[in-house]
Amino acid sequence: MEGKHVSRSQGGFTLIEIIAVLVVLGILAAVAAAKYVDLEQEAKARAAGVQVSEMKATLNLAYGIGFVQLGFAPDAAAVVGAAGFASGTAQDLGVSPDIWNVTLTAGGDGSSVAINVNSRNGDARYVATGTWFVP
Repeated sequence: MEGKHVSRSQGGFTLIEIIAVLVVLGILAAVAAAKYVDLEQEAKARAAGVQVSEMKATLNLAYGIGFVQLGFAPDAAAVVGAAGFASGTAQDLGVSPDIWNVTLTAGGDGSSVAINVNSRNGDARYVATGTWFVP
């Protein structure tokens, strides 16, 4: 009977080499997962920031319409009302699947409006704030 003889050069990977590769892959996976979470949070913050910009544009439009209709510059409370909001009350905007919860609060001196984006579709990780100033 002839036996097969396998030389050392034809062998597979050693256990140490396989473990080293698995450790490197595990480290890469952990770094990639952490980066993904950071990117997701940044994207949500930016999306909420865009909603703040949209609310500023809405307030600018309401201010312009109010100015034309009244013949004089409306104060912040009048602009918030003309935009369809009750000052200090959270309201849902948009249509499903993109519903934003926003609060507009007229400043006490009548020269600014605080804009708070509270959530998107109930997800409270979509938050941003901003201020609109009466021109």
